[in-house]
Amino acid sequence: MHALSLGTWFIHITTLFEWMLAIVLVVRWGEWGKNSALSWFALAMLPNLASAMAAITWHIFDNSEALKGLVVLQAALTMLGNTCLAIAAWNLVKVEREQRI
Repeated sequence: MHALSLGTWFIHITTLFEWMLAIVLVVRWGEWGKNSALSWFALAMLPNLASAMAAITWHIFDNSEALKGLVVLQAALTMLGNTCLAIAAWNLVKVEREQRI
């Protein structure tokens, strides 16, 4: 695990936990405000979480060439996650506008 510095490991791991906490808080906020669009938004955050886990797994094994597929998986999950988040954000805006009327 010497591929990354201790500080970089700290940032990677804390960001992973921060993202998990954000998902939980978004779900709770949606439940509190009775807004199901926030639950969809939290669900859309999951591919990015899986992407981060793939990246960290690759780093744990010292960026092994044998696990190069994790890099491709991580990139695909990032693209999927960003697309899902964009759609979920659009849905959230749409629901918020409908509730104002």
